[in-house]
Formats: sequence, C-alpha cells, structure tokens
Amino acid sequence: MATKPGILSDWPWQSIGNFKYALLVPGAVYSTYSFITAAKNERNLFMFLVFPFLLFRLAHYQLWISVSRYRTAKGNNRIVDKSLDFEQVDRERSWDDQIVLNGILFYAAGVVLSDQFNMPFFKADGTIITLLLHWGPAEFLYYWLHRALHHHYLYARYHSHHHSSIVTEPNTSFVHPFVEVISYYVLLLIPILTSIHIGKASIVGVFTYVTVVDFLNNMGHCNFEFIPEWAFTIFPPLKYIVYTPSFHSLHHTQFRTNYSLFCPFYDYVYGTVDKSTDTLYETTIKREAESPDVVHLTHLTTPDSIYHLPLGFPSLSSKPQASQWYLLFMWPVTLWSVLLTWIYGHAFISERNAFKKLKLQAWVVPKYNMQYFSKWQRETINKLIGEAIQDADRKGAKVLSLGLLNQHEEFSRNIELYIKRHPQIKIKVVDGSSLAAAIVLNSIPKETTQVLLRGRISKDACLLVQALCRKGIQVVTLQEDEYKKLLKYDNKLESNLVLSARYDVKVWLVGDGLTDKEQSKAPKGTLFIPFSIFPPNQIRKDCYYHTTPAMEAPKSVENMHSCEDWLPRRFMSASRVAGIIHASQGWEVNECGGTTFSMDKVWEASLEHGFRPLSIST
Repeated sequence: MATKPGILSDWPWQSIGNFKYALLVPGAVYSTYSFITAAKNERNLFMFLVFPFLLFRLAHYQLWISVSRYRTAKGNNRIVDKSLDFEQVDRERSWDDQIVLNGILFYAAGVVLSDQFNMPFFKADGTIITLLLHWGPAEFLYYWLHRALHHHYLYARYHSHHHSSIVTEPNTSFVHPFVEVISYYVLLLIPILTSIHIGKASIVGVFTYVTVVDFLNNMGHCNFEFIPEWAFTIFPPLKYIVYTPSFHSLHHTQFRTNYSLFCPFYDYVYGTVDKSTDTLYETTIKREAESPDVVHLTHLTTPDSIYHLPLGFPSLSSKPQASQWYLLFMWPVTLWSVLLTWIYGHAFISERNAFKKLKLQAWVVPKYNMQYFSKWQRETINKLIGEAIQDADRKGAKVLSLGLLNQHEEFSRNIELYIKRHPQIKIKVVDGSSLAAAIVLNSIPKETTQVLLRGRISKDACLLVQALCRKGIQVVTLQEDEYKKLLKYDNKLESNLVLSARYDVKVWLVGDGLTDKEQSKAPKGTLFIPFSIFPPNQIRKDCYYHTTPAMEAPKSVENMHSCEDWLPRRFMSASRVAGIIHASQGWEVNECGGTTFSMDKVWEASLEHGFRPLSIST
C-alpha cells in the first residue's frame, strides 16, 4: 500500500479475491444473448467481442511476464540487478484489477451508449486518429498528472504504492490505487471517446489502441532492454516518440525524472529527462548473458506445474505447489505444453538467485514425472541431462545440483558414467544425498530410540539408516526386500536393523511407495519424516508431517520470489542447498551415482552459511 493510503485507494472488489471475475458474467451473458437473438443488422459485435478481448489482454500480460522473467534470469540486457521478493509479488497480485475494470466500463458503455458503441469492424483512418490523439493530448495530460502524483501529498497517499517496486515487472505496470487507475482511464478514454464522437471509431481501432497501451506499458516495466540501436540510427526522432524500457526504469530508480507515459517528447520539452538515460540504454543493450556459478537442474512434475514455475503465474509460483481447480479451464494450454515437451529438447532457465558472491540459476528439463517414469523416455532424458551438464560447464559453472528425479538412481548412475566418459568436464555434479540424509537425521526428535523405515530404498535412505544405527537407534523395516537391500549396503547394520510387522513406532521415515493403508496403521501423534524426493499424501489429521529434505535459505540468498515445488517460502531442497554449499566451500568432488560425501561435513557447512532446517512442533 501507499505510505499514507488516501480515500478510494482500495479496489471495490478487493475483499472477494479472484471472484471479482464474476462481476463480468452479467455483461458477458447479456452481450452474448443479445448478439445471438438480435437481428443480423442490429447485432452489437463490439459488445460480443469484449469478453474474448479481455481474455486476450490477460494472455498478453502473462506472455510479457513470462518473457520478462526469462530474460532477466538469463541476464542479457537486464537493466536493474536488484532482487524481487515475495512482498512485491504479493503486492502486485492484483495487477489484473484494471482488466476487470476495463470490462465493466466497456459493458456499461455498450449498454448506456448502445448506438455509439455499435461501431463498424474496421476504419483505418479512425485507428490512426485514435493513436494520434493518444500521442497528443492524452500524453500531454498524463505527463502533468504524473508530475502532480509525485507531489509529496499525492505521492504519499497514492503513487508511492506503485513506486514500492524498484525492480519492475510487466505486472507492475498497472498496480495502482483504485482512484489513480480511474484517473488514468479518464485520460486513456479521450482518444476512444473522441473517435466515437467524430464517427471514426471502429472495433479494430479501439482494441488496437488498448493493445498498444498494454504493449508499451508492459515494455516499460519489463526490466530488459531490447529496442535495437539501429532503430534510432535509421529514425533519430524515434527517441522522442517512444520510450525504451531503460528510460522508464530510471523513473523507478530516480523517481523525479522521465515522467512521460510512452512519449519522452514532453520530458525533453520540460527538462525532466534523466541525465543518464542514454548511458543506461547503451550499457544495457550491450550487456551479455550472465554466467552462473551454480546450476540447479530440475524438471516439470505434473502437467499443471508449468504454471507454478517462476516463468508461469506469479500468484502460483509464489506459493507451495498445489492443484488449483481453476487450472482445469487452462486445459488447452496445458495440453499444448505437454505436447511441446515431446518436441522441445533443451533445458531452459527459469530462475536466478545470488548467494554472497555466487550467481545461482535454476534450469528446467522440459519433461514431466510421467516421462521420467517411462522407460522409453530415459535415453532422451539422459541426453538432455548430459547436454545441460555440458552447457553449464561451458558457461563456467562450478557445480550442478540435481533436483527431483534427476537424482534418481537410474539417472544419477548414468551421470556418473557420463562424467567418467568426459574427463574434460570441470563442473562438479551433486545430488545432495548426503545433506538430505543429514537433514532427516537432524529432524528426528533427540529422545527417539526407535524409528520405522518404509519406502523405496534410495542412496540417501542407506546413508540415513547407516547413521542411525551407528548412533544406536533401532530401525524397523516392514518389508524383507528393504531389509535385505539395507544389509547389502552395509552388513554391520544388522545389530540395530529389525525386520518386523509392527506399526506402533512414533517416528516414521518414509519414502516413495508408502501407501495410505500403511499410514492408517500408524499410532496417533506419529511424526512422518520423508527422506524421499516427493512428499507423502497427508491423510492423517492426528499425525504430524515434515517436509521433504529442505532447509530455509538465509537472507543472503537474494531474488527469492518463487517457491520450489511444494516447499514453503524461502526453503530450498537439500540437493539445491548442497550445490550452493559445495560451490561456496570449493569442494572439488562429485556426489552422484554411487559416490557419497560426508554427512557431518556438509551439514555443518550448511549451518555455517546460515541455512536452517525446518522445525516442527509435535
């Protein structure tokens, strides 16, 4: 919110959340019904197309958000290097309020001014007139309104809310108090209403104008420069007609310069152009992509996980991953993204972070869980992982950590062989199994003398059981194959490893394969601690569930604005933390396949660097 929120700051539908879209239903139903039932020569095509156009606007904004986050994560042409955080994401969650307002205004105008808004489909001269009216009176009036909003009285009560975001994103562009957006809409309606008044308005003209405003608004807040230098060389006056992303970025960092909406002409006329405008543009347009020190290689999980990526919906990526009913309506996009993963064959960057002097990046293998579990996809996935290792090595990364199923035995062993076949590779690959085991070990209550182990026996499970038995804690297993596999790993475990059918143990260490039926047999108050990659189904309300192996990141980890899969905010998976720790400590070792690392050493180093385990009250 603004420093001292003024009257009419809150949006009228603020309290109903996403149900605000229900406000558009009457208009959409009325316009559709009227269009279908009216005589052909009386149909109002403008009203009928309002709802599809609003959907287009939402898609347009989301495309800009995704592209902006992708480009700023890569680093080339990035303007501002400061961090995004969860506070900003939460503050900008309501960026789509103005689209709802746009729909309400269009529907209301279509009803009240039905004759005027029953306009022809296209008039070329009307479209040009609308755009010229914007670059004339609308831009001029906006310039002075904007300067007025920077007066300390209005700034403290209204405009400071928008300027809370130093590092801008496309969704920052229309995050304003309600009354401020109303004032902008009054100005932006001048070209539309004028063209209607003189009989030159058309559906294409109105929708084109709104789209141009959206495009330029998003462009100004995207935080990466992309307008080529040759454009200004060929047509020098362009710098006075259309701003660049770096031009408006300076307004968010310097506050009292570069006031123009899209047309810098008025800043040049009234002497408010920032002195560093040209220098910043020249610097950012030449800026190259960033070379990471640590790469975390993860992948897609469920079909709708594409929306939970940092490149997806900010409102979803900033929360632990969970299924949302309204994503069912996105099934065409979801299906398209699934089909695309069968075609597109290269890991892509989804997020950047920083830890002290280390530059961190998260890369995503474009494959889903179901593809990882498919035998005939393994060769393809192994190839993608190998290419990602090669790419990270070429970029100068020190460590690549394996996330989710990339650390699965089949893939981890193949990576170990891949590294041996390519001795020229300098990058170290870490699966984080030692740290994962250490996190689980230190999550077990101190007074515990007995634990029950259930689930697929992985490398970190073997390390964990070995550590528990050495501490004298009895480990109960339910299935003979699990018991034999653990003894095969270390035959010295026999003294504290028990094969039994008893379920009355209060601490369960669980992995993949735990069934709901088995959970139901646990006594009341049981603590379930996963050692697996994926969390178990939490079916027991009378028991306690720990997260999958993860640690809370210290404040020195910057640019954290998205949740990693199902983990809470600012938590990182064990493998991701392990990669950072290995790079920070300068450990020149691989930890994948059959290779392990010291649990105590990596645990102590993690704590020294400020990472903390999740505490759970039982």
